[in-house]
Amino acid sequence: MTVRKRTTRRDALTLIAASSLAGALASTTRHAAAQPRREVDLNLALGVDASGSVNQIRFDLQKRGYVDAFLDPRVLQAIKSGPRGAIGVAMYQWTGPRLQVPVVAWTFIDDPASIRDFAQKVQASERHLFGGGTSVSGAIDYGVQVLTQTPFAGGRRVIDISGDGANNRGRPATAARDEAVEQGININGLPILELEPDLEEHYRNNVIGGPGAFAIPAETFEDFGNAILRKLIQEIASAPVAAEPRRAG
Repeated sequence: MTVRKRTTRRDALTLIAASSLAGALASTTRHAAAQPRREVDLNLALGVDASGSVNQIRFDLQKRGYVDAFLDPRVLQAIKSGPRGAIGVAMYQWTGPRLQVPVVAWTFIDDPASIRDFAQKVQASERHLFGGGTSVSGAIDYGVQVLTQTPFAGGRRVIDISGDGANNRGRPATAARDEAVEQGININGLPILELEPDLEEHYRNNVIGGPGAFAIPAETFEDFGNAILRKLIQEIASAPVAAEPRRAG
């Protein structure tokens, strides 16, 4: 009984944090909507795994990987290769079917200052989720919601899912993937193979979807930084290189 009560309190705190951050994100979106909508080549929703298998060291390696990747000059070069030379990016954490928290609101990136600003926001963000299962389907469904809130016009819409485990909570990942693809949304994946060596195959068969969708694996959390750098360059670039289509399951 004691364990159940502690879990309930943590879930309540998580939902309060999610509600507060979601309100801040909605407020930012409403403010941006009052301004002329800036056009982008890509709206990118980054979903970061914060499930129980991701201890704090592993979580910090993920965060450091994102920061270093966005600060790499090649990412800005990929952004500037597009017709508009700009992208919109938002980040959220995910675990269970209804446990997702926005951590960085939609940010317009088109120059060194704005990309540094986004990297600083990622670095300053805190972890808000610590368990609740691994619901890749929930992460996809939430990513779709995040994309509907972008204040930026035009461009491809992409959900970028990184995680260290197969879908084990909520509805099948394939159902969420197929619904997102029907709405014109692409899903790319970064499976981290440290705990589940066959996870790349699961992502290819059940998670990624849409024209040119691809997965780039990281063998360990220590490899995450290199993998996310390659992944960002490939999905941001106006002419993706060596994109690997999803294999039928």
